[in-house]
Parts: sequence; structure tokens; C-alpha cells
Amino acid sequence: MSEGLAWESVPLEMLYAAEPWRTFRWYMGQKHYSGSYWSSTQSDHVIYESRLELARLLYADFDRDVTAIVAQPFLLRAEVDGVLRRHIPDYLMATTAGPLVVDVKPRHRAAKRGHAFTFAWTREAVESRGWRYEVWSEPPEAELANVRFLAGYRRDWLFEPDEEICDLAVEEPPRERLFDPVILDEVRDQVVGGNTLGEAFGCLPGRPAPLVRAGVLHLLWKQQWSVDLSVPLSARSVLRTAS
Repeated sequence: MSEGLAWESVPLEMLYAAEPWRTFRWYMGQKHYSGSYWSSTQSDHVIYESRLELARLLYADFDRDVTAIVAQPFLLRAEVDGVLRRHIPDYLMATTAGPLVVDVKPRHRAAKRGHAFTFAWTREAVESRGWRYEVWSEPPEAELANVRFLAGYRRDWLFEPDEEICDLAVEEPPRERLFDPVILDEVRDQVVGGNTLGEAFGCLPGRPAPLVRAGVLHLLWKQQWSVDLSVPLSARSVLRTAS
């Protein structure tokens, strides 16, 4: 990433291609847990520096309106109240509604004067370009647990044929799948809005039950249907046709 560019002139494409500004911080007794999350949106790993940042990545990955995720995408420098300020936002997301810049902070810390001040001038800079900005804090526990559970079924190549490989002129071995894509098609045909999750799991009695369950949960992650995520998922959860 080039330094010293005027904020209003930095091409969005450059930011979407940016590498993270910081590397992982590892030290004895650290309170935060850093790592990499394999994002189905990116088809690649995206870094996080805390469990709360990981939660935000899960939500972004589950959001069909998010089309790209960039960690620590840029360093903002601005003179505010006569002092040079610096800040690296946690994420930049491409969405169907335009760019979204995200800072992740626990609710009790986001309200502190220093953080609130930083977020305020960052918001002003981001919104000056017509982009959106959010400070994201802890989500509802049940909702996060549901999204985290469904994320275990996010990897397309485990379920669906790799169309790019199928279209190649030269023959190449297909990527290994753990689940039969035919079962996925049959589940799409059999399950309708109004079915419970338990009914969806039992929709193909002639097929192996674990593969059917995995297919249903993959399609739920893909939001073939929607479901109330504010309460723990169960066999009684009702599937709704996605809008």
C-alpha cells in the first residue's frame, strides 16, 4: 500500500487489494486471540486480532450483501484539534450498498472517551467519501452461536461441483468433496418454506442421514431459506423462503 496519498484520491480498487497493515501480535499473557479465518466470501484467509473480530468476520461471511472483506485495509492520518491522529480500521467490506468500513470494539470500551473520539473523526473521514462506517460490538449470544454453527458448513467445494474446473479444456482432477452434490440438488427440490429443520433433515429417507443434514445446513448457510437466528436452532426451527 502506498503511503502519503490524499484520502479523497485513494482508488477504492487499491484498498480492496490491500494487505493488512499490521502483522499478528504474539506475546506471553496477551488478552486477545489472533488468527486467520477461512472466508467463503474471499475464498481465502482473513486475519483477526480478537475473538470479537472473528465474530464480525463470521457475520460478514454470512451476509449475502458482502462481496469482499479486507483486514486492516489502510492507515488514516488526519490533523484533528491541532494534533496529528492515526488510525487503522479493522475491516473494509465491499457490499451491494457500497463500501463499509468497520471498527470492532467491546461495547464497554467503545464508549470510552479516547476510543469514541477516534471513531468520531474516522467516521467523518469515511463518510466524506460517501461510504458507510460502523463500530461493531458484541452481538446477541444465541444469534452468534447459530452463525458460528452454520459457518461449519460454509465451504462450497465440499458440497458443490467446481464449475471452473469442469469448464477447463484440459482434464484436471476435481477438488475433493466430502458430500454428494446430487443430494444437495435433491434437498433443494424437496424442502420448502414452512418446513421445520427436523422435516428438512428427514426429507430424503433413502439417503444417508448425515449427508442430508450437512446439505440442509450448507443451504441454510447459503440462505436458500431464512430462519429465526435469535433463538437456538433446533428441529422445531421453521424455514422461511428467502426473499
